[in-house]
Amino acid sequence: MATTLDIARDNPNAQTITPLRPVEVMGEDKPTLVGLNREELAEAMASIGIAEKQRRMRASQLWHWLYVRGVSDFSLMTNIAKDLRAKLAETFSIARPEMVDEQISVDGTRKWLFRFPPRGAGRPVEVETVYIPEEGRGTLCISSQVGCTLTCTFCHTGTQKLVRNLTSEEILSQILMARDRLGDFPDATTPQGAAVPSEGRLVSNIVMMGMGEPLYNFENVKKALLIASDGDGLSLSKRRITLSTSGVVPEIFRTGDEIGCMLAISLHAVRDEDRDILVPINKKWNIEALLDACRNYPGLSNAKRITFEYVMLKDINDSNQDALELVHLLKGIPAKINLIPFNPWPGSQYGCSDWERIEEFADIVNRAGYASPIRTPRGRDIFAACGQLKSASERMRKKDREALAAG
Repeated sequence: MATTLDIARDNPNAQTITPLRPVEVMGEDKPTLVGLNREELAEAMASIGIAEKQRRMRASQLWHWLYVRGVSDFSLMTNIAKDLRAKLAETFSIARPEMVDEQISVDGTRKWLFRFPPRGAGRPVEVETVYIPEEGRGTLCISSQVGCTLTCTFCHTGTQKLVRNLTSEEILSQILMARDRLGDFPDATTPQGAAVPSEGRLVSNIVMMGMGEPLYNFENVKKALLIASDGDGLSLSKRRITLSTSGVVPEIFRTGDEIGCMLAISLHAVRDEDRDILVPINKKWNIEALLDACRNYPGLSNAKRITFEYVMLKDINDSNQDALELVHLLKGIPAKINLIPFNPWPGSQYGCSDWERIEEFADIVNRAGYASPIRTPRGRDIFAACGQLKSASERMRKKDREALAAG
């Protein structure tokens, strides 16, 4: 058993931490119930001898405790008989990942490093998750893979080799841990019907923009996001869930059809020869194929626009001609264009466009009728900004190896 600590809700910059309810930390010896859908929960109940007539009811109880109440200890499930709670605890796990590190930026952004136990013959793995508090909402940036295969040249995560996909449990656990840390679940001692109202939530929005390419882990991402958006559980609106892809074209239609979330495209260039370098997946599915898939995205409308992400790289993709070509490319697609000032990281070969250049680029796009907000960089001081996520423990291990090699 490990105790987590909560940072004061009313001051996002506060460094003082106070005890919160204890949570169980994941092990590797029991199957987990986190990340299972209702049918799978019922099957799990069948595996421990629960009568068929009771399985759906027990699955519903577990669902409520896991995703409405947010408990990680079977003993807190007070409407379940003690002997059944003991059997559940003996057989299954609902534990959280280990929190290795927590950093808080001067702007209130928080970054967590979570460690998950080995899967099969593998080793423990770590991922970074970021929480960005804003006026009227709080956005959680979730990872879908440990490392990444895409090697986008401007992205720090792309310098880390892919280790493996995250499971649906591990994707969901990032949401559960964030809500634990922020005090965003109802207290375990309050009446069972109590829940955090949607307008009072600190985690109100989810973006699949952390480590990894979500559409290379489609099934686990789909399962996790459908649980997260279930109205009787975590109850996050699908319009508040955004999945960002670098352009895995065959899975884009499925994302809209089977998940129904908002879509973001990491575009970053208007010509194939440039995008081949910045986003190498473009060599497999070029800009034309990518935009064709976007035009066919299920539910696409002015009310459900696609977000195109465009990192501003000095003298690379930031000219007025680039802006004009961008507008031409997106013609006919209900879209918003997020202009992202490049976040430098050690060893990067790029620089950020000058602010005046970014503003002039945005003016051209705006005059063409597209919203083109300039994203305010957040969490730069803790390497939590866009494109900066990378396992801190990996950086440390590399540093340790270099120190040993130096003698």
